[in-house]
Amino acid sequence: MSIRVLIVEANPMARKFLVRVVRESFSDDITFDEAADCDAARGLVGLPWHGGVVPEAADRYRLILCDLEQPGCGGIELLAALSDYPAIKIATTLHSDDEHLFPALQCGADGYLLKEDRFEVLVEELQKVVRGQPSLSPAIARRLLGFFRQAQPGREGARTGWMDTQPNAAALGRSSSFGVSALVATSGFGAEAGTAVATQDRLNPRENEVLTYLSKGFTLKEVARHMGIKWFAVNDHIRSVYAKLSRSSDTEEAVQAGRQAMT
Repeated sequence: MSIRVLIVEANPMARKFLVRVVRESFSDDITFDEAADCDAARGLVGLPWHGGVVPEAADRYRLILCDLEQPGCGGIELLAALSDYPAIKIATTLHSDDEHLFPALQCGADGYLLKEDRFEVLVEELQKVVRGQPSLSPAIARRLLGFFRQAQPGREGARTGWMDTQPNAAALGRSSSFGVSALVATSGFGAEAGTAVATQDRLNPRENEVLTYLSKGFTLKEVARHMGIKWFAVNDHIRSVYAKLSRSSDTEEAVQAGRQAMT
């Protein structure tokens, strides 16, 4: 069965380039749809509050690449609107700083691609995200640590509503396949910045340790060696942190932060 992929990008040349990246990354039979703006993307996805009907599972997109620098409705707003859509959602951007990327992660992005990276780097990074190995720069790790440390314990806050992305364990290189396991990611938001993070959404000691190492520039393999665990266990901790961030973030505040970063 063909895998459906949606590319949301205003620049036609950039859309073609991203299609090439996806084709090179996976050996599956892939069907592409392209949207030049957020309204077109909403129509293709069929968001209920825009007059559409959410399609059956067989017709849903499995992967959505969303440009953060969309004209009009920004990519941040689209990611927030798609928070409950069961697909792997990846932010694409020209900006590598945490001011642009962190709001996208708060709004449910499962990872990000820097469009100015070399073609082979983008292929490798896309494969990693789909396999459940999200990118996490030292700057983003520091932002995550700060976010959870600022949350005051002892107050109930965040709504639940997240189902962790299930990685494709058999996916390696061009042999990777979306079909081996269901890759599902939905997210919910509730706690405002500065308010309490629900007990189950606070960082556990292992997650805090992983972020601390990553914030200092250690690689995944170096973190695994220092902690005495396997590298894929480090990825598990990172995915868990991403999930907790989505559950604990306030959508409107994240969207506003994203807008400010784009100005």
